[in-house]
Amino acid sequence: MGICAKLKSSSWAYPTAVLSLYGFFANCRVAEPFLTPYLIGPNKNISGEVVTNYLFPIWTYSYLAFLFPVFLLTDFLKHKPLIVVQGLFLVTNYVLLCFAPGLPAMVLLQVNYAVVTSTEVAYFSYIYSVIPVENYQRATGYLRSAMLAGYTFGASLGQVLVSLAGIDYFYINAITLGIVSMAFFISFWLPMPQRSLFFKGKKAAAVGLQSQQGGPLGADGMEKDEVGTGKQKMEHNGIVGWCSRENVAMAGYLLWQSFRESYSSRNLIYWSLWWALATSGYVQVFNYIQLMWNHIEPSATSSIYNGGVEAVCSLVGAAAAFSVGHFKVSWAVWGELALGLFSAVGTGAVFLMALTSSIWVCYAGYVIFKSCYMLLITITTFQIASNLSMECYALTFGINTFVALSLQTIITGIVVDEAALGLDIVTQFIVYGSYYAIISVLFLIRGTYTVCVNKRKPEHTETLEQESTVEEILAERF
Repeated sequence: MGICAKLKSSSWAYPTAVLSLYGFFANCRVAEPFLTPYLIGPNKNISGEVVTNYLFPIWTYSYLAFLFPVFLLTDFLKHKPLIVVQGLFLVTNYVLLCFAPGLPAMVLLQVNYAVVTSTEVAYFSYIYSVIPVENYQRATGYLRSAMLAGYTFGASLGQVLVSLAGIDYFYINAITLGIVSMAFFISFWLPMPQRSLFFKGKKAAAVGLQSQQGGPLGADGMEKDEVGTGKQKMEHNGIVGWCSRENVAMAGYLLWQSFRESYSSRNLIYWSLWWALATSGYVQVFNYIQLMWNHIEPSATSSIYNGGVEAVCSLVGAAAAFSVGHFKVSWAVWGELALGLFSAVGTGAVFLMALTSSIWVCYAGYVIFKSCYMLLITITTFQIASNLSMECYALTFGINTFVALSLQTIITGIVVDEAALGLDIVTQFIVYGSYYAIISVLFLIRGTYTVCVNKRKPEHTETLEQESTVEEILAERF
């Protein structure tokens, strides 16, 4: 009672602690770095071509279908139910991996995992609906640290169990099932938020809409000539509470206003464009890198170090992202050029992974690529978050992710899917490297232009440098 009572007495410590604990266990997926060897090995006995060109694309298509409805449901249901759903589907995911035989079960697995990934928006936005604004920075830092710690610990543990203990992949998945089950039970401890970002409730929605339309309001937020009949009208129509017309209309209005604010600035559009373009390429590389490793060094005949590489990637990438907040750089001036330069480094890393025959060189290329992405997505996040309210940032996150996933779906449908080109894994990575090369060229041109323009306007540069202090303050959020 002592510790719990103290935590609950704080307006932010208890939900932050519980959500951090959930994030640690939900991301401590010991078996994830070894998914491809497990699927193509004797446990599931699925061919590499089927995994590449048929199975994995199903996740991409399902994720796209779920993302936007889940984004709206997250806010409508006030976040916690979607976190519980994520925990439940994580459990189901590893039940299927452990005990469900056959290709149809693995197809269901991909759809199931799409629900898990689409509900990540609930995890990232929950905390902002239950804690005071002044604690956003510290809470966000704790949450991201918990996720990183969970992922790094899980990948490291998996590598130790595989390399030193020689444990079969089935038992690695069984261990992961037990860990994510703990995350599922922890999700019930989360307090239920009392507010939403867009769905404000019947009374607040009525007040908000009336303030937009003008006209005198009564004590309950209705027009004075409707005070006596408003409630009866709504009850008669069966439209009350969260599903009221006022609430839905208000949510639509707030969404539209947030959308306009988010994309009213040309610079924010450029940052969002990089976010969408680069994330689609990054996720594609992340999804298929295990198949590339297996192509270079087959897991059936060689020792593999997927878990160790993923753990190193997390630590190096986190260090790169953390360092952003300590560079005395005006990202508003130099940020776009940095996007182009580091995207070029990432391009070289992808081509290196595609063309090398050494597994260690491929591992190194992946570490470089992932670290560059984590560094750049951090800079992009600062730039967008420092210019938007939290409501707008949540919507921007959702829209940018949706655009990125749409682009990824197009790439998957053309390049990967067996119904289209169905390219082999090496050719796929050459395509991904070419895709990143286009991104780097675009932002090198744009970044050079931005630097030249600001060098000609010293007073404008000085203003942007002053704004960079805001970014430094926000750095610890992420």
